[in-house]
Amino acid sequence: MELRALQYFVTVAEELHFGRAAERLNIVQSAVSQQIARLERELGVRLIDRSPRHVRLTEAGARVLEAARETLAASARVRVVAGESAARLRIGVASGLTDRLERGVALLRVAERPAEPELVDLPMPARLDAVRDGDLDLALVRGPVAATGVRVVRAWSEALWAVVSESHPVAGLPTAALADLDHTALRLPSREVDPPLHDAIVSALGRAGVGPSVRPPSGTVVNVLIEIGADRHAWTVLPAEQLAGLGSRRVRAIPLDPALTIDGHVVASLTTPDICVTSFVKAFADR
Repeated sequence: MELRALQYFVTVAEELHFGRAAERLNIVQSAVSQQIARLERELGVRLIDRSPRHVRLTEAGARVLEAARETLAASARVRVVAGESAARLRIGVASGLTDRLERGVALLRVAERPAEPELVDLPMPARLDAVRDGDLDLALVRGPVAATGVRVVRAWSEALWAVVSESHPVAGLPTAALADLDHTALRLPSREVDPPLHDAIVSALGRAGVGPSVRPPSGTVVNVLIEIGADRHAWTVLPAEQLAGLGSRRVRAIPLDPALTIDGHVVASLTTPDICVTSFVKAFADR
């Protein structure tokens, strides 16, 4: 039994579609079908029911799926324990360098099994797809992640700050209260830009009594900041770490009181060994 066949089976089980599985594996669909058929012959059981309308796991397939994932994870652990070179650790990130990112990269370089991180700037959800497909070793994501085929672990908590025009009434204050902001003037980036972050911000605002923005989304974060700079009543909220390097003189970033926070997550492959995931989380956790 080849590990490759188990990997193909796990991918088909996650996608429930041979074509999509082949795309993820970057091979032709016929090769996937052949490997699954060979695995079924070796095991003597039917793993997948196929029809023109659907692909689904059999009862035996569901049992084998769990064991296949455990086997692939064990194989990865063997390579780690054997000292296989981990010179390159591909990390999917959003644009911008933060203190947390710099600190995490430094910690990974001197960890028990040192790695040389390579930062890959990718939008959401391409970051998750790249982890699932094996093109990234892990990704950092702000906000809730609802995705199949990846492992999501909470790693940190991050404050949200208000961003207002330099001419906004609260611009000169040490903190801003949501009650002092015009809720109808709220600007938010489009959800398509970063769905987990968008959902986390909307949820945090909702818990604080601020309903969904009545204005249409403003595209990217840059679009939002430009709009705010031109409107003395407009405002938004963004992660404080993301705003640390804000160089615009037309807007101000101000801590909220009471504070609002969102969670940050490490996203890794389902086959990544636990010891590696623990190391990733430790590197980017709150200090």
